[in-house]
Amino acid sequence: MLVNMVKMRYGDTPTFLDVASVINQYSVESQVDLRLSWADPVTSALTNTQTAGGAARYIDRPTITYSPLSGEKFARSLMNPIPPASILSLIQANYPVDLVLRLCVHSVNGIRNRFGGGARARPADPEFYPLLERLKRLQASGAIGLRVLKTNERDATLMTIRGKMDEPTAEDSLAVRRMLGLDLTANEVSVTYASIAKNDRELAILSRSILEIIIDLASYIDVPNVHVEEKRVNPTQVEEDAPGISLSPLIRIHSSREKPADAFVAVPYRDHWFWIDDRDLPSKRMFSFLMFIFTLVEKTGGKEGAPIVTIPAG
Repeated sequence: MLVNMVKMRYGDTPTFLDVASVINQYSVESQVDLRLSWADPVTSALTNTQTAGGAARYIDRPTITYSPLSGEKFARSLMNPIPPASILSLIQANYPVDLVLRLCVHSVNGIRNRFGGGARARPADPEFYPLLERLKRLQASGAIGLRVLKTNERDATLMTIRGKMDEPTAEDSLAVRRMLGLDLTANEVSVTYASIAKNDRELAILSRSILEIIIDLASYIDVPNVHVEEKRVNPTQVEEDAPGISLSPLIRIHSSREKPADAFVAVPYRDHWFWIDDRDLPSKRMFSFLMFIFTLVEKTGGKEGAPIVTIPAG
């Protein structure tokens, strides 16, 4: 995953692989050796000897075949937007709402997030980060949640807003409703994939695809200055803090000539090493979270499991 992020930052062609087959060959072997001898009753020659031995061996030879991800599976896994219901499920599972929305959405009810992808690069709207701060406090107080309404036609996803709350939480709730243009009295709003809500009881989430998430995270890579000077890559854009809000990069990916000594993950590319510091816990969590989202989208999009064949070779 990291090498594809670096490639996309440099305008190179990424390669995503799929597990085509897993063949597991195994064998179990065992051997027992027992020998006894004693004195000859006729000659009385002393021949008493005893030997015992045993051996066991287990052999496991897995063979994994990879194939390039392409066609319908590529589109489903990488290019389809993440369903808004999955985004709310992550928030319901106590993943930080500010992290999830910064990573996974382009906009919420028309309030746009920052995007670092090349020609489409843009800063966030002034309201976006203050909205996240209030949503973060609402999440911490347990004031927002998720409800799935099952109907004959389809399952409807609703975001719930608790009615009874203390004064600071009620102030945040009212401010969030006003910023999003929601009904000030509604305790539930429907969630849909769209850029603009059609009424004040709908929350429109324009979500990103996995490919767009990777492109955005790639914009945080600290590329070598020599590559910028040689026009091989665009300079890294620094995300500006909102008034009164200090922002940390979603991920920190360093670059160096020498192989890093203490890296969580590292890949070589263009005579440099790109890596995440093993002591950078937020970046490690973000990278692992990205892999989790990739798995979530794949499991949501298709019913087939990983192909596995077990062949006894004994």
